[in-house]
Amino acid sequence: MRMLNSKNIVHVGIGQSFVLKKNGILMAIGLGSCVGVGMYDPVEKIGGMVHILLPDSKVGKPTDLPGKFADKGVPHLLDMMLEAGAKKERLIVKIAGGASMFKTSQSPIMDIGSRNVAAVKKVLKELGLPLHGEAVGGNEGKTFILDVATGKFYVRTVRGGQVEI
Repeated sequence: MRMLNSKNIVHVGIGQSFVLKKNGILMAIGLGSCVGVGMYDPVEKIGGMVHILLPDSKVGKPTDLPGKFADKGVPHLLDMMLEAGAKKERLIVKIAGGASMFKTSQSPIMDIGSRNVAAVKKVLKELGLPLHGEAVGGNEGKTFILDVATGKFYVRTVRGGQVEI
């Protein structure tokens, strides 16, 4: 990944969605059970990212952050990408996160990470967006990075270093 100064980096916090054109870095830091969804149009060089906290808005408290929930956040990011000039049929979509951070229970209902991944994949399928890469699961947090100038996606972990996905 090319080195950039901090003013070219946008930190995508929980529930946030951002779109950049031509250059800059989108970065969701410390994805544990959360899932980062990145979209990229290689022709227009438009990149977007959303930081999903929970799978379903129907069980959560109402919020003004549509990116907080998979069922609202993924369509919201797609809308933002299209408004910026991206074409749906060109989008490269990759995801990261969804770890099982706490081994307190074997109950699937408590495994928010895998539920988030399943919810994101379901919404992507409903929207007709194929998934082009993923780094999900495990039991350690991940940082998800999209370099908008190059269209490259990276995942960084404490123990595993940084890899391109």
